Amino acid sequence: MTRILSFASIALLASASFSFATDCATTVKTVNQGKLTVAAYDYPPFTYASPDGTISGIDPEIVTRAAKANCLEVVPLVMDPAATIQAVVSGKADVAIGSWNRTEARSKVLGQSTPTYLDHMGIYSKAGYESIEEAVGHNAGTVQGFFWVRDLQKVFGANLKLYPTPVAMAQDLAAGRLDVGFLGYNSGIFNQKKNGAYPGIAIKMAKPDEKVGATVLPPQTTILYTKGNDTLGQALDASIKKQQADGSLAKAIEAVGFDASIVDVGEPRLVK
Repeated sequence: MTRILSFASIALLASASFSFATDCATTVKTVNQGKLTVAAYDYPPFTYASPDGTISGIDPEIVTRAAKANCLEVVPLVMDPAATIQAVVSGKADVAIGSWNRTEARSKVLGQSTPTYLDHMGIYSKAGYESIEEAVGHNAGTVQGFFWVRDLQKVFGANLKLYPTPVAMAQDLAAGRLDVGFLGYNSGIFNQKKNGAYPGIAIKMAKPDEKVGATVLPPQTTILYTKGNDTLGQALDASIKKQQADGSLAKAIEAVGFDASIVDVGEPRLVK
């Protein structure tokens, strides 16, 4: 809780109510007009999501700024990772946040905003594995909904276990029921240094391996939104580009100890 409150000093709380001018009106279409319903899961420091529905962090700040610029009130929905995507697909939420990657597969059922920042893949193990090859043959795990799941399933087959949350995977890794796990590198390093997470676990940035696309070309993250909702997509893109240009996104990145260079995303691309 202390970490959440301290981070809130540099991030907008997405559960806050905004006071709009009386003439403020939105042209953005949403599930509930005038509100932006945000599906989120707990993935610090990108998204802090409390059971009481409060969300804060880098991604909530991005969507909160976009919402405020378009006269929308943010309504958070806290759930498991995979459920956030389904909430958007099923029309229960307008956007899903949590450092999601831009992928070809998701483009078939979801809208994907202009890139927000880069997300390197991390290898978590007591043995200190740095490559996919070193981990082959061991019990491996990752989280449902992460875009590298398909590639890892091809490599590890039945040895790969899918978890509903990063916390569930970490528990098995700590208990020795899992030999190696795959999660975001930035998030893992942050939580290990700041919160003492993953004790006894080495977190390494994965070495390039053609069998797993995320290790070769760091994926770009995005805000997922309802496919076909062009008004929402355009609003998100405009706000994200403004946040990158005025330095506000870089400040949020630096505030959690990351290098601001991950905001230099390059041209939009989709990972296969």
